[in-house]
Amino acid sequence: MNQTATSVVVENLTKRFGDFVAVDDVTFEARQGEIFGFLGPNGSGKSTTIRILCGLLRPSSGHATVAGIDVARNPEAVRQHIGYMSQKFSLYNDLRVAENLQFFAGMYSVPKNEIPARIAWALHMAGLDGRAQNPTSALAVGWKQRLALGCAVLHRPPIVFLDEPTSGVDPVSRRQFWDLIHNMVGEGVTVFVTTHYMDEAEYCNRLVLLDRGRIVAIGTPTELKSRYMKGQLLLIECEPLGPTLELLQTAPGVLDAAVFGSGIHAVVADAASMAPKLRELLSRKFRPGRIEQIAPSLEDVFVSLTAARATGKEVAA
Repeated sequence: MNQTATSVVVENLTKRFGDFVAVDDVTFEARQGEIFGFLGPNGSGKSTTIRILCGLLRPSSGHATVAGIDVARNPEAVRQHIGYMSQKFSLYNDLRVAENLQFFAGMYSVPKNEIPARIAWALHMAGLDGRAQNPTSALAVGWKQRLALGCAVLHRPPIVFLDEPTSGVDPVSRRQFWDLIHNMVGEGVTVFVTTHYMDEAEYCNRLVLLDRGRIVAIGTPTELKSRYMKGQLLLIECEPLGPTLELLQTAPGVLDAAVFGSGIHAVVADAASMAPKLRELLSRKFRPGRIEQIAPSLEDVFVSLTAARATGKEVAA
């Protein structure tokens, strides 16, 4: 396997719907045999970008090739070289498990003499051995998810696009699904995945962070956390949360502060020196609990980058 080969090349890709710019001048390359993630909130342009790369939408401008094929000039050829799994799983609930696989084998032009072996492989890959005759409608969401993946990769494509594949799936099924993704990558498949789950993004080899159609950062999870955090991070637990946040946002030495779960993440230049100062400040009005330095998460990076973009203070790469 050639780890340095490019599977997907995107240059200045833009997609407009009337006056609305869904994808705004996006440029990146994805290598063979890597998990390439698109991370961002709903409406950030993730799914639109994926649909363009799958040949399902025509770009307004720019250029993209998938497996060496121009997506605008030859979308049908692109679709023969990829697997695509949408948020809705694209399954037929009135069919049995094996019938869904049979249908998609025909859709992907799998040779007839290879279909039985491919279906058996997909059933085993997805952990559905013994469930071939089960009604698809009776499957739990996690099983439907794995069946949809099996349908998408029946023709053994070199590139697979997964659009929010774990949305609405329980945490255990999400973890099991990611195990399947890593198995495919181990065989040299390039996997594109869109997600708004920040913890899932940690599984990706490289990530594009999208906000309102534009790339705000690109790199490995480790690179993003080291390059784009503008300081050190303190976890602060203090009630009431709202007034605490308001006080921290105007406190000297606090570069940024935002609510994360039941606590507040505060960005400071030096966590060791600021922790006691902030405890003293908060103690004047409240009763603070834990105040300690923590490692930044991708969510911290994303919040920092989007906040900087909103105020016109983008962080330089």
